[in-house]
Amino acid sequence: MVKRGECLAYEHQGWRFEWYVNEEGNSPGAKYYQEELDDDEKDELTALFEFLAECNGQLKNKEKIRSEGDKLFAFKPKPHRFMAFFVKGKTVIITHGFLKKRDDLPLNEKKKAKAYRRDYTNRNTKGCYYDEQAKGLR
Repeated sequence: MVKRGECLAYEHQGWRFEWYVNEEGNSPGAKYYQEELDDDEKDELTALFEFLAECNGQLKNKEKIRSEGDKLFAFKPKPHRFMAFFVKGKTVIITHGFLKKRDDLPLNEKKKAKAYRRDYTNRNTKGCYYDEQAKGLR
């Protein structure tokens, strides 16, 4: 289980952006962010979080944030991509990141995002995703 504060990527205007964390306590998105992005690229991703919050979750600019179908979308800090999905309220779960090598979304990256979303949803529904759920604090 993860503590809500430990999976936080960013907060802006009432929106919460969280890294997905698997059952082992690892976050593919946070790891990619820390290991692969330089400071300017990190700033660009933060700006995309702010842009989405300021648009109240509307995907208004596909050059910056693009719907990828199946209720998934991608933040696009060039040359990287971060897959994500919305959950109840103003919360976005960022599943993972990868280096963009072609114009279309690689099928394996979409499959990963869907699997991570399914895991998040199942564990969250059972009350065993966030540590606070297990303690009845949520």
